[in-house]
Amino acid sequence: MRINPCFRAPAFVMAISLMVLQSAALQPAPVRDADAKCVSCHAKIYRSYLETPMANASGLAMEKLRPGTYMHSRSNTEYNITARDGGAELAYRSLSEPGVAGQMHLDYFLGSGHLGTTYLYGFGDYLFESPVAWYATSASYDMKPGLGELDHMPPPLPIQSACLRCHMSSVQSSEPGTMNRYQGLPFLHGGITCESCHGESNQHLATQGKAKILNPASLNADLRDSICISCHLEGDVSIERAGQSALNYRPGEPISRYLAYYVRTGANLTDRAVSEVEQLSQSTCKRMSGDRMSCMNCHDPHYTPDASQRVAFYRAKCLACHNQPQFAKTHHPDNNDCTSCHMPRTGARNVLHVAWTDHRIRKLPEATVSAAQSADQGELTAIFSPGTTQRDDAMANYQALLEGDRSREPVAWDQLNAQRSGLTNDVAALDALGNLSAERGEQDQAEKAFRKVLELAPSDLTALSNLGTLLAKEGKLKEGAALLNKAFDRNQDIPGLAMNLARVQCMAGDGQAARTTLTTALVYCPNVEDMRRLLTQMGNCSATGAK
Repeated sequence: MRINPCFRAPAFVMAISLMVLQSAALQPAPVRDADAKCVSCHAKIYRSYLETPMANASGLAMEKLRPGTYMHSRSNTEYNITARDGGAELAYRSLSEPGVAGQMHLDYFLGSGHLGTTYLYGFGDYLFESPVAWYATSASYDMKPGLGELDHMPPPLPIQSACLRCHMSSVQSSEPGTMNRYQGLPFLHGGITCESCHGESNQHLATQGKAKILNPASLNADLRDSICISCHLEGDVSIERAGQSALNYRPGEPISRYLAYYVRTGANLTDRAVSEVEQLSQSTCKRMSGDRMSCMNCHDPHYTPDASQRVAFYRAKCLACHNQPQFAKTHHPDNNDCTSCHMPRTGARNVLHVAWTDHRIRKLPEATVSAAQSADQGELTAIFSPGTTQRDDAMANYQALLEGDRSREPVAWDQLNAQRSGLTNDVAALDALGNLSAERGEQDQAEKAFRKVLELAPSDLTALSNLGTLLAKEGKLKEGAALLNKAFDRNQDIPGLAMNLARVQCMAGDGQAARTTLTTALVYCPNVEDMRRLLTQMGNCSATGAK
């Protein structure tokens, strides 16, 4: 079983839910409350920051509810987003399958609306993302990226903590051994708080400002830029360094301690979203200025100009460097919008309806270029990630494989297999080695890798589910079922896991247990037809199993 990363996977699980994830007393605090402690000394900054996209990057669903109806013609499914009984709700119904209908209470919004907005909902302890999103350019709803071509209702899209960290503050880790199960709030503050860039403020507050707080502009280039890179660089692939979690990153540290970023050789930099930092690094402005230039030369994190001020605001940023006598008067006096020529808005192929400003800052205007490259072209090269290891290279290729690039499989295999003896304490790499070994039919090697993972992390989802499946195939049904059951107890919302466990239970002749497993999972994933079909086969379980 492969666990897909956030925003990459084309599938999701849609659950019928009327349950509220958290009570009102446990709601995340908005930025205006979380940062109110700063207002006594920084009132002007506080007020202007509250209007920025970062401050409004997430929150409670009703704070940014956009009522609307969307009809997905390919699956013949209608979605309706509305306010009901003081809360936000997403209702859906299939026009071709009578009885396939339901609704879920929407708990949170994600996205300031500058580009778009999506919604999150909880079912029990699990957190999911809505299959539809609102897009600013069309001012309407459409399917999430990767879902538009499905000819059936998508199953539920689990939200992992790594997918929240750039839109929320104080994001909490999901429960060990799960993708999207949270004991308590998944994040403590909506939006991006002051501390997300300035670090912990208790001492600064306790001394009435005498103890300095972190000022990104005073840091060396690596630490300064890491604050922006942590959310504004994605690359074609990013991976966590061995033993690290991106959730542990704090301002003032190098982001490369936690993450390594990779891009494909020859990739078109306007094809991919969240590539502003990478594009800027290739601009003449940045190459000529070096470390003196950062994102903050052009962007004020505390202030976003409105439409009436935007042209003058950014022109002033350009003229701060391009300040030769008479330049402002003679350089296209008929068009003061520097960005319209030098930083045009271009399409990002992996995000629907979204145009991203081209941060390469080209000297000469040019037409929007050529078709997007295939997702599986080019070797992976590390960027903004000093000290990457052979392990990191291997995991980057493995991540690309998980995201659908089959050409990376032999590369990832060769790299991981060559390091086999050195991966004794690296859970992520051992899981990858186990998965690749199993796929290649090297069962002993796969079993050894997964058993080592379970020594290090007894609740690891990948090792439990995949080792359980391997053992069941070997006829060790009791041990296989025990491992799968342990994984399913924490992840009842994963259709593939439920079906694997049910098949093993059926092979062992326990039809009742198999039916209970599928019935439990169908509460979270009612529209997964394969699971419904399997349930009908469970009435005739025997030692030979159901097909």
